[in-house]
Amino acid sequence: MQWSANALIIGTKKHGESSLIIEAMVEGKGRHLGLVRSGRTKRLSPTLQPGNNVELTWNARLENHLGTYKIELQKARAANMLADQKKLYLAQLLFAHLRLLPERDPHDELLAKTIFLFDECNDNLLLAKELAHFEIRLLEELGFGLDIYSCALSGENKGLTHISPKSGRAVKGELAKKYIEKLLPLPQFLINKSALVNGEQIEQAFRLSGFFLHKHIWQIRQINEPPTRQILIKLLLDDINA
Repeated sequence: MQWSANALIIGTKKHGESSLIIEAMVEGKGRHLGLVRSGRTKRLSPTLQPGNNVELTWNARLENHLGTYKIELQKARAANMLADQKKLYLAQLLFAHLRLLPERDPHDELLAKTIFLFDECNDNLLLAKELAHFEIRLLEELGFGLDIYSCALSGENKGLTHISPKSGRAVKGELAKKYIEKLLPLPQFLINKSALVNGEQIEQAFRLSGFFLHKHIWQIRQINEPPTRQILIKLLLDDINA
């Protein structure tokens, strides 16, 4: 069996004396592993770095085998990430998030969002905003999407201000008053692209996505929140609020 596709390298693991197992997010294929023979040589090492975009050609006798990769570099990012603290933390966080996805299950939208965060989000406010959207989308693709577009009590889609921590459903402002202490604020930029964004709303968005990631993913799988998440959030908020 053989296929070729564009991919983003998200991790590597040593195998034997000179080879590497490459973990990549592949267009149309999802998170996919493959062996690169002699992958630890000086010639291949710069290409096989997490954060680089590559073209993969995968070969295996059977579909469920690990298979081998032949790789051509398309876009190198790894060196720039190492020189930029925020981008390094961002890469570590995004790769940890992508590893929550099942193997060989396509998630092209999350792959595109990851590349957009790396290449287009040089402004701290935009980066924070898009990262929050990424985490909300990640919950959806893991099967725990939030209903943030209609009120759980009235069914209306206007005036939504809070989210129920139990159901993950939105609640209108006037109906939320009775339960305000138990609800999570819903930042308007998550449901309205034209809404103004500030540091407080960014903090609320990460508190919202973090709550449900912990509830549905980290706690159930008995894993910790990625350590770079809070560090990156603090760095972004410090700059936004400065």
